[in-house]
Amino acid sequence: MDKKTILILFGGRSSEHEISVRSAASVIANLDPTLYEIIPLAIDKKGYFLSIHQSMELLPAETTKNLVEVATIKIKPEPLSMTGVDVVFPVLHGTFGEDGKFQGVFDLADAAYVGAGVLGSAVGMDKDVMKRLFHERDLPTVEHFALLRSNCLERIGDIEARFPYPVFIKPANLGSSVGITKASNRNELRQSLALAAKYDRKIIIEPAIVGREIECGVLGNDDPEVSVPGEVVTGEGFYDYEAKYGDKNSTIVIPAVLSDKETNQVRELALEAFKAVEGRGLARVDFFLEATTGKVLLNELNSMPGFTSISMYPKLWMATGLSYPSLLDRLIDLAIESHQENKRTLFGVE
Repeated sequence: MDKKTILILFGGRSSEHEISVRSAASVIANLDPTLYEIIPLAIDKKGYFLSIHQSMELLPAETTKNLVEVATIKIKPEPLSMTGVDVVFPVLHGTFGEDGKFQGVFDLADAAYVGAGVLGSAVGMDKDVMKRLFHERDLPTVEHFALLRSNCLERIGDIEARFPYPVFIKPANLGSSVGITKASNRNELRQSLALAAKYDRKIIIEPAIVGREIECGVLGNDDPEVSVPGEVVTGEGFYDYEAKYGDKNSTIVIPAVLSDKETNQVRELALEAFKAVEGRGLARVDFFLEATTGKVLLNELNSMPGFTSISMYPKLWMATGLSYPSLLDRLIDLAIESHQENKRTLFGVE
């Protein structure tokens, strides 16, 4: 059987560069070298492509032994520019990678790639647009208030009129909880808005929800499947960047201890959220189980969740009965399936 050539694209300009490198190393370590020729291609923090050799140097030595060091790989927005690559696996998190920009380039290059297309990726990154689509489908969602950084400090009174303290302030287009803070008074709110404004021109404000944090994985294209739910139990505060990747007091419980009704509701809502944003391939959907009401509330969807050794998405599928290597096989098959489906579409008049 001929091996498929998989291009692992990682790094990038976003604040999640290091997480992307860690995710790529984990993906490479779990791809079956008897099935795939694996080529690593990194993007540095300024947005420039590195050589294959330089890309390998970013990875742990034990993950590079089965990699293919080709002379060069060029990603260009032209048909057939990526001949020789069967599937691109863009293990890119955050802006300039997970937000539809590279997905558009892959489409122009007529390349198969893992994950959502341009629309699903862009919507999955923009928390404001995402939540508006959830509302449009009448999905139970955490309320939010969006404003621009150009006048956010002038709108503090509007925020206070909308939500009582404490509130969460988030850049609308960022991941891994970067730039997210919790404000309990006006002074903290002012500082939090200033911080979020460094990362995005659009900022969202949400009420603080007291309850449990539940996450669920989605896998598929037109007929997606849903994993068992898991729960994030944080040591202190909320599940910020440090809690996700450095706090040993934060734990993951899979499967989450939920009633059958709650489990079914989480899984059904995960599917509906995936469809609402026109997801493809994969997504992790995050929820709150509100303590006072028992309601399951959609928080957000991540179109390219982390793939590090401690990330929730692969753990959810392992608990559902799909090993990490088998999960990667399935994602690659879904990328090819989606690419073949796109070829059925006419883009001109015969």
